[in-house]
Amino acid sequence: MTSELLDRALVEEATKKSGLIWVQGAAPASGVGGRGTPAHALWHVWHEGAACVVGDGPGEQPLPGLIDGGEAVVTVRSKDKGGRIVTWPAKVVELTPGSPEWEAAVADLKGKRLNAHDGEEMPQRWRRECRVLRLEPRGTTVPLPSDSQAATPVPTPATTRRPIPAALPRLLRRKR
Repeated sequence: MTSELLDRALVEEATKKSGLIWVQGAAPASGVGGRGTPAHALWHVWHEGAACVVGDGPGEQPLPGLIDGGEAVVTVRSKDKGGRIVTWPAKVVELTPGSPEWEAAVADLKGKRLNAHDGEEMPQRWRRECRVLRLEPRGTTVPLPSDSQAATPVPTPATTRRPIPAALPRLLRRKR
């Protein structure tokens, strides 16, 4: 029981302090660690025991793989150093627009939303065009991976390094 309380306290405190979480959505049947979408960085607020996010609307963050009733894996980073602190499984709950839970979550989210073009009209736009989700912690924390978790870059013909043109050194000397 003590371990569960410590895990819960770590999840809550780390998530409250971090301005950014990494969320990997999974299909409802696949569970934690299942192959879902790649992890995405999301801004959030901690509200009444869960991380709340808003998105999937014009000008808002995408929420790929996060479906109502589904599972997700949340990784919290340090606000200071950017390294992983804790990873926890979550249940995804979509809030009904206009419900008391939705209104309370949106009031907190509105205060954290940076660079909104519509200011006071933002909650109405979210009601019409976006989804507000609660990521509710469940179970115990997931052990942190020992490897970097970096994905291999996708092959592309684009490049930033090519040999310099043969005439460039002469042109540079001429300008002096």
